[in-house]
Amino acid sequence: MNRIMEVVPNFSEGRNMEVIEKIVNCFRNRDQVKLLDYSSDKDHNRTVVTVVGDPEALKAPLLDAVKVALENIDMNQHSGEHPRMGAMDVCPFIPVKGITMAETITLAQEVGTLIGNLDIPVFLYEKAASSPERENLAKVRKGQFEGMPEKMKDPAWKADFGPKDGPHETFGCVAVGARMPLVAFNVNLDTNDLNVADYIAKRVRHIGGGLRFVKAMGVELKERNIVQISMNLTDYTKTSIYQAVEMVRFEAKRYGVSVIGTEVIGLLPMAALIQSAEYYMGIENFSMDQVLETRIME
Repeated sequence: MNRIMEVVPNFSEGRNMEVIEKIVNCFRNRDQVKLLDYSSDKDHNRTVVTVVGDPEALKAPLLDAVKVALENIDMNQHSGEHPRMGAMDVCPFIPVKGITMAETITLAQEVGTLIGNLDIPVFLYEKAASSPERENLAKVRKGQFEGMPEKMKDPAWKADFGPKDGPHETFGCVAVGARMPLVAFNVNLDTNDLNVADYIAKRVRHIGGGLRFVKAMGVELKERNIVQISMNLTDYTKTSIYQAVEMVRFEAKRYGVSVIGTEVIGLLPMAALIQSAEYYMGIENFSMDQVLETRIME
């Protein structure tokens, strides 16, 4: 393929494997589309799917997946640790090869229109946002599924596509956007105190005075009886993984809490890991040209 787009739809189902497989099957065996990865989390009750393909070829499987979510996920029955406002909660498009950001925004608008035609409210966010207030996904999703009926009464929060005045009664709403690659990265702590995780998340994230390109929240992992700092690094070239980990570690010390593990959600650029390898191993004068896979792909 000369033109490659990545799309990372998030679905509000992480426990029912039958439904998850129905969603993921929409992306299997499709011309000019490749399913790269999918991961589900029971505590978050969420599945993240990573797909690449020709921009036009991605439309049909995405719409099929929305229809599966519409038929099988009732947000009135949904509960989980991750913020959410819809059965397909977010659908970001990321340019990979031979595609400009302007073209990516156009694709987000086209897919948003198609989803809106299913009577599902669609909000555009990040680079595709229809106003500056809608660039930040957290602002778009504030109130979550339960709060969207009241929120959408405000003229400032009418949907960009689909019904304007309220969410779909079972599906909710979806945010469709265009952005650069982000790193979804979690840090696990050796405590079950959610207040500690919330405190650390507030100090680490940009809105709380922390790292510029970090969004973070505290999450309880009930099955493991621990808590987690769940983060999105929106520009890993300016705020690296190791910087985020070390700031979490620093803030955790005041509570006598330690980092016991980390977790990558979905896929991430190799360079994001190389940054951390350089830092922790103290590698001097390292170049990506020294990575075997880089040379093979030249």
